[in-house]
Amino acid sequence: MDYAARVAVNRRYVSPRRQEQARQTRRTILDAAARLFVDPGYAATPLTAVAAEAGVAVQTVYAVFGSKRRLLSDLVDVTLVGDDEQVAMADRSFVTDIRALTGLRPKLTRYARHLAETHARQADVMLALAGAATADADAAAIWRKNLEDRRTGMTMFAADLAVTGEVLVSQERAADVLWLAQDIRNYDWLVRERGWPVERFERWFVDSVAAVLGAPD
Repeated sequence: MDYAARVAVNRRYVSPRRQEQARQTRRTILDAAARLFVDPGYAATPLTAVAAEAGVAVQTVYAVFGSKRRLLSDLVDVTLVGDDEQVAMADRSFVTDIRALTGLRPKLTRYARHLAETHARQADVMLALAGAATADADAAAIWRKNLEDRRTGMTMFAADLAVTGEVLVSQERAADVLWLAQDIRNYDWLVRERGWPVERFERWFVDSVAAVLGAPD
């Protein structure tokens, strides 16, 4: 191997320890942003404040995320799935579980459990994002993208539910109903504001969606 080839190989090599350190730094910055974007809020939090909260230089925040908007976008993504693994949503275990089930209510029940777990983890960040979206263009764009992504996900879920033969409404209407029922503000109102047990929220989701999807248009 000549000198140039050895240099190329060395440059491509990144030690597992350094990779883990970089991942931990990213996680620390995301955790700091999660706290500050909730209180005092996204608009009121400069990246210098995030850096101070995370215990890193502001240059590190820029090196990892590039911009405040990207930091917020990545925070939304990580709180949605609960980790920073590069695994597509369609390949997540809860999706595999749902696809393996037969029957409308069993599928809805498994999704309701996933939904409650996700909302419990993500509620503070998403509600802060919704509030910031009323006054900040970047936050508004991320909020809108999140709504659109969820609508796409519910369209895919509606297609899976249709296979049961128990859905008597159009796929478009089924997706609309799912999209509305899974909105994080329902969880906030019923569980966090009204004090519903999570199990009651899950039953409400299943019963409400099943009642509409099982009634003909």
